[in-house]
Amino acid sequence: MKSPRWRVAILDDHGPSRSDLAAAVVAAGGAVAETAEDASAAVGVVGRARPDVAVFAVGLRDGDGIDAAAAVMAADPCPIVLFTRRRGDALIERARRAGVMGYLLKPLRAEELPPVLDLAIARFAEIRDLRQRLEARKLIERAKGLLMTRQGLSEEEAFRILRRTAMNRRRSMAEVAQAVILAESMGREALAR
Repeated sequence: MKSPRWRVAILDDHGPSRSDLAAAVVAAGGAVAETAEDASAAVGVVGRARPDVAVFAVGLRDGDGIDAAAAVMAADPCPIVLFTRRRGDALIERARRAGVMGYLLKPLRAEELPPVLDLAIARFAEIRDLRQRLEARKLIERAKGLLMTRQGLSEEEAFRILRRTAMNRRRSMAEVAQAVILAESMGREALAR
C-alpha cells in the first residue's frame, strides 16, 4: 500500500469548506489525519495526529485560527497553512508572526493545494534545520570557550580538539560540545559541595 503524499490535519468550522479541503487533499494523493472545528482543539489535534502539515481556517467557532496556529507552534510545531476569504497586510503579518508557512484563499481551487502544502512543508523543514544548526553552533562556541579557559588553548586548538574527538567517537561536534559543557557543569557542582 502506497503511503500518502502528506498527512493533513484540518481545522475549519465550515462543513462544506472542510469537506472540499479534505476531498482535495485525498485527490492530490494525501490523507486527512484528523479534523476539528474549534480553535481550542488545535494543539490536541496536532499533538495526536502528528500531521505533515495542518490547514487552519482563520475564523473558527470559538476563536481565531491565527491564535490557534501560534499555540500549536509554541506547543508542538508543525507546518501550518491558513485557509480563508480574508486578505490584507495586517492579517498576513499576524500569520507570519504566528509561524504560518502558507496561505490559501477560499473558495478552494484544488490545483493550488499541492504546491502550497509542499512549499509549507519544505520551508518548515528548512527553518527547523537552520535552528538546529544555530543551536549546535552555539554549543560548539560555548564548549570552545570552556576548553580555552580551562586548558589555556587558542580558539583553533579548542576547535581541533572538539573536531578530533567527534571524529574519533563517531559523534557530531554538537554532541561532543554538549558533553564538554555537561562535564564542566558537573565539575562546578562537585566543587560547590
